[in-house]
This record gives sequence, C-alpha cells and structure tokens, in this order.
Amino acid sequence: MSRTPVTVRKAQPSDVASLRELWGDILRKGGLDEQLADVARVIASAEACETQAVAVAVAEVDGEVAGAVYLEATTFTPLNLEPAVLAVSPHVFPRFRRKGVGSALMEAACRFAEQHGIAHIQTAAAAEARDANRFMARLSFAPQAMLRAATTSAVRSRLPQSRQVTHAASSRQRIDRVLAARRIRRERVPG
Repeated sequence: MSRTPVTVRKAQPSDVASLRELWGDILRKGGLDEQLADVARVIASAEACETQAVAVAVAEVDGEVAGAVYLEATTFTPLNLEPAVLAVSPHVFPRFRRKGVGSALMEAACRFAEQHGIAHIQTAAAAEARDANRFMARLSFAPQAMLRAATTSAVRSRLPQSRQVTHAASSRQRIDRVLAARRIRRERVPG
C-alpha cells in the first residue's frame, strides 16, 4: 500500500478554521465564533507558553490540513510526577484516514517527547471511537484509566441526601455557634 506524503508542522493562526472543523466534536459547546476564538487561543498559548513545552502539530497532505494533535509536556497525573507527553485529540479528517496521517501525528508526539527527554506518551480516544482505540492499541498504548465527566448538578443530584443535609446542618450549626458567641459577648459587656 503506498502512502501519501504527509508533512507535520506547528499550527499557525491561519489553521484556526480547519482545526475548529477537525476538533468540533470535542470543543466546548457554543457558537462558531466562540469555538474559533477557543482554537485561536489554544494556538496562541501553545506558541507563547514559557513554563511548559506545548505544541499543536498539524499534518498536511498536498498542502491541505489533514489532521492535528495537541502536545503538552506534563506529568502522568497531578499526583504521579513522572514526566509524560500528553497527546490530546489526535484527529484525522475522514477523507485522509488510512493514508499515514495518524502515524505522522504520533511520530510528531515521539519527536516532541524525545526533544524534551521524556520517556512516556499518553493519549486518549473516545470510548466509542473503535478505530481510534484500535490504532492506539497497535501503537502499544495500554488502557490506564477511564476518564468520566458529568455536570456538577448531575453529580450533586446523585449524592446521598443525608450527606447534603449533614453538610447543610453543619453550616447551620456553625452559624448558630457564631451567633451564640456574639450574644454572650453582648451580655458580658457592661452597659
């Protein structure tokens, strides 16, 4: 199978519209203008970041954006301080799949890690993204954790009511104690 020549480069402000289209399913929900502004901010902060090494790598085929990945030199977790490169959302446009674009993006992640002396790369794919998960497994990525997300209100509604009442009761008890202490001070003050 012949592969189409793929080049990988840093993202530029002119890539904003293409990256918004590519990453549209993972960007925050909102209007087109908001999402374009978010992608522009990501590219600008990746370029200007001095405290951590960050890059947005864009893969091109015949001068057209074919895919991209966000790379960040970080740690495994906030508690496990082993250095790792986080390769966030390696996405490829459907018309460029099976042409070596995904491999080129992950090669860029490897180069990025080696340039920073980092021995590990982490990535994530949506649980329902069967092809992406298979691709990552073929590249030796093993499952490490299940990342879950929910709205704060949804989590709050599922917590046991007794926990919520206890918290509210303890807040009321603290307020009652403060008010009682103030009353006692007022009573002791000679008038």
